Amino acid sequence: MTAEEGALRRDCPPDDAPHVLIVDDDQRIRDLLTRYLTEHGFRVTPAADAGSARAAMRGLRFDLVILDVMMPGESGLDLARYLKSTSEVPICMLTARADPEHRIEGLEAGVDDYLPKPFEPRELVLRVKNILRRGQSQQANLDEARMGDFVFHIARGELRRGEESIKLTERERDLLRQFAQRPGIAIARHELASDDSTGSERAIDVQINRLRRKIETDPSNPVYLQTVRSKGYILYTD
Repeated sequence: MTAEEGALRRDCPPDDAPHVLIVDDDQRIRDLLTRYLTEHGFRVTPAADAGSARAAMRGLRFDLVILDVMMPGESGLDLARYLKSTSEVPICMLTARADPEHRIEGLEAGVDDYLPKPFEPRELVLRVKNILRRGQSQQANLDEARMGDFVFHIARGELRRGEESIKLTERERDLLRQFAQRPGIAIARHELASDDSTGSERAIDVQINRLRRKIETDPSNPVYLQTVRSKGYILYTD
């Protein structure tokens, strides 16, 4: 092994280092961020557009996505909406537009942080670390989901209201566990139905209504387990 090869190997992040997907049509930015993040201990995969990003995510798991807003074809905002509807991966969005309406649109899409261009690479690294740190803290608290007076213990599948244990059927327990493991993320009705013995989306609607009667103060006007039109259902936790 040459001295240069040894240096490259020492600089290569370990396999368990956080893996970041960079999606930007500007090759200079991709190269800059790839080099800078790698130097700071991250594994990095670059993608030039949304299509390349989708292809990368089919075969790899990422801890964070750095996503440019303005890209040819599918925009960064459209890709962000897709990612947030199908996964829990955090997103840091890069944008050359600083107007508040544009940033609000991104936050509504579920983006975790915004960084306007031009930016200091050091600031981006700090923001990435902060996002990942928040995610680790949230993951540590995923053993339970709180909904007002109700607490659902995910591993035990137990729903409690104070000292009172709320009886759940096996199907209600399975559904609530799916939602509690993906709080704030819409889950399609067909995905929920795929785990049901009947495979019926109508049966899912019935189960959701029953579950609402157990965790909502007003089941007809739900606060926590809400319907997402043309999509499915979403659970909001405290």
